[in-house]
Amino acid sequence: MNKQTTLIIVAMLLGIVTGYACNSLFDPAAAKDIAGYFAMVTDIFLRLIKMIIAPLIFSTLVAGMAGMGDARTVGRIGGKAVGWFLMASFASLFIGLIFANLLQPGANVGVPLPDAGASAGLKTSALNLKDFLTHVFPRNFFEAMANNEILQILIFSIFVGLAIGQLRDTKAGLLARSIEEVVPVMLKVTDYVMRFAPIGVFAAVANVVTTQGLGVLLVYGKFMGSFYVALAVLWAVLVFAGFVVLKGDVFRVVKAMRQPMLLGFSTASSESAYPRVMEELKTLGVRERVIGFVLPLGYSFNLDGSMIYTAFASLFIAQAYGIPLTLEQQIVMLLVLMVSSKGIAGVPRSSLVVVAAVLPMFHLPEAGVLLIMGIDHFLDMGRTATNVLGNGIATTVVAKWENAIGTEEDEEEAGAALPAPAAAE
Repeated sequence: MNKQTTLIIVAMLLGIVTGYACNSLFDPAAAKDIAGYFAMVTDIFLRLIKMIIAPLIFSTLVAGMAGMGDARTVGRIGGKAVGWFLMASFASLFIGLIFANLLQPGANVGVPLPDAGASAGLKTSALNLKDFLTHVFPRNFFEAMANNEILQILIFSIFVGLAIGQLRDTKAGLLARSIEEVVPVMLKVTDYVMRFAPIGVFAAVANVVTTQGLGVLLVYGKFMGSFYVALAVLWAVLVFAGFVVLKGDVFRVVKAMRQPMLLGFSTASSESAYPRVMEELKTLGVRERVIGFVLPLGYSFNLDGSMIYTAFASLFIAQAYGIPLTLEQQIVMLLVLMVSSKGIAGVPRSSLVVVAAVLPMFHLPEAGVLLIMGIDHFLDMGRTATNVLGNGIATTVVAKWENAIGTEEDEEEAGAALPAPAAAE
């Protein structure tokens, strides 16, 4: 366990203690005010993370695309990545449905049910195929960069990278080298930002515990415990699937993902873990051209933790309201969630939005989402860590299929015109 991982764990424990003290010693109004200051610190840290995400994705992806040579290579890697994502998505949803039926977390939930006609206040209109497909393509590159629209940055970067790859021996050599030289600069900036991670973790945990207290964990203990059991099974399935391709190396991947997962868990933000995931994959020898392409794609389409949550939460609400669903209905729900979950990237409180949008299709009250809103942050911590693990394994698997795992010397011998992997810290 390295120094920063230890600091993050200590910061998380201090956040719990501090938050509990604030929640116990102050009245709700004062606790809310105090939590606001913790939230401010967390927001500053997440802003720093968002500051580097767009240029980091753009520089690494363009450098990687330029080294691939042609569109066929991009298509081949993209096809393998999407195939893995679909398999992982189906497994996540299926496990969610199985464990929600086995453990029945919504039966006798023990809390007052919201009125079935109440509104959850979520913008489910943001979730439709037409708007999603249109939104994927940027109308303005600088707007996409400013808003950290990962998919839009990905689309633009692919075009630019392929163009530079075709022209690098003629007119674009200087531009190619310039962009490649941006990568180590952005990684160094990332290193500076990540030194603030323990402070951000402390503030994030203290904020939630100050406002929610620890009592809410007891009230929803069965639901949360059941969900984390399902997550543990999903982790085992993902590791086993990775083992089929990577053999014993999958355990090196899991070990490397510990710190990014801890960071994602404690902040409940996948973005906060992105730079660290990239660095850990580089230390494993995964080539930059694969990391730069597959990882951003996975952050939009390979949200395993979010998908198992949508299945689990949907059945929890059905059980809480005593509305039985047949096996056929549950299978249809799985397929609907499979499609709907692909459009949740960039949607605020995306997992809850998917659940709220799907519930009416099966005559379930949207108000049921209100049941889990209060503990959503604690659940988000688990699903974020799962998203990080899933994307780490997926990227390494695709790299294995592409024979794109090796040392810097291996890469030079292969003649790959790519920036050298960063040295392990």
